[in-house]
Amino acid sequence: MIYLRIFKEAVALAWQQLLANRLRSLLSLLGISIGIFCIIGVLSAVDSLEDNIRGSLDKLGSDVIYVKKWPWADVSGDWWNYIKRPNPDHADYEIIKEKAKSVGMASFHVVIGFKTVKFNANTVENAVLIGSSLEFVDMFQIDFYKGRYFSPSEYHYGSSKMVVGYKVAEQLFGEVEPIGRTVKMMGRKYEVIGVIEESGDDLLNPLDFDDAILISYNNARGVANLKARQVFDTSVNAKAAAGVSMQQMKDEVRGILRAHRRLKPREDDSFALNELSMISSVFDSFFGILNLIGIVIGLFAMLVGIVSVANIMFVSVKERTNIIGIKKALGAKSFAILLEFLIESVVLCVIGGIAGLALIYGIITVLSKVIDFEMYLSFQNMLLGVIVSVLVGVVSGVIPALQAARMDPVEAMRQ
Repeated sequence: MIYLRIFKEAVALAWQQLLANRLRSLLSLLGISIGIFCIIGVLSAVDSLEDNIRGSLDKLGSDVIYVKKWPWADVSGDWWNYIKRPNPDHADYEIIKEKAKSVGMASFHVVIGFKTVKFNANTVENAVLIGSSLEFVDMFQIDFYKGRYFSPSEYHYGSSKMVVGYKVAEQLFGEVEPIGRTVKMMGRKYEVIGVIEESGDDLLNPLDFDDAILISYNNARGVANLKARQVFDTSVNAKAAAGVSMQQMKDEVRGILRAHRRLKPREDDSFALNELSMISSVFDSFFGILNLIGIVIGLFAMLVGIVSVANIMFVSVKERTNIIGIKKALGAKSFAILLEFLIESVVLCVIGGIAGLALIYGIITVLSKVIDFEMYLSFQNMLLGVIVSVLVGVVSGVIPALQAARMDPVEAMRQ
């Protein structure tokens, strides 16, 4: 009970101290608020950014490898070797699909370039034209706003059918029903059979098809030179079969492709096997650096706050020296005096920390409405902010509290 009474008195005295010297207290607690704002603000921003980016990257699939010309890594020193590599082609896709037992599903797509598509008087320029295999939508779990994907017969015969992205459909057709409409592209007529669901506004969206046009690979090779240098990108995508590890699948695919491309035992691979973990490791380092920057800035601000709060507590001890002497003369223990001033310091710092958290919450709420990016202040970060405030309060108040606890009652009452 005695400690509860000490706690109540300390909280009341801290509040009185805050109200009695408002300007001094405000300036002192400002350092704590800024420190918490810097540390927790950066952590919250990075958490929001990380969730957004990782959520986007997860769409690539953690059990999928991407056979590419270029690796998803730093190639600054070896770029000349990579640029000489051939693009993965449909033959690579077919051999993997035929021979790789560890592959549950394989798909192929080629990004042909930017094209213009017309419907009556409406024109969309710079739409990204993609020639895709039959498994493409299943591989990337593409949802349709309207319509459907190519049927096996349409794909096999290279029918003049197309699937358009949400923005392409919006700009071409407006309020007109797009399914079944005929559009013109590259001097040819195509029937629109599907509209892809809107991709959204993620900061990093590797599967953004809003501005894309999909035609079947068999149709694409009849209207474009897929071996030309103007082809932007090709990719063979392989998804692991149930119960198969990524390493097992990579080893098998590597062996099949090396044999298919007739590479000698000591020759380097002429292809790259990319996976999601390669990108994730890059972002791990990036987010780690951002967090470190926020913590360093916050620690400097916190140091100023510690000195300021310690100054308040030294002044408080000085002003209440006589009262401390009377309390000790009446039998108050040194530990009770120490605890009283320590709690007072902690309360002051927690008030500053809560002010910093409130500022973060307000800014995050406003930003989430202004920008197309969801930000949040997690419970873990709020708890961390309070814990840091308590620790700062202990550090700030321990020396003044010890000074008060060690006072001689007779000398103190003479002050």
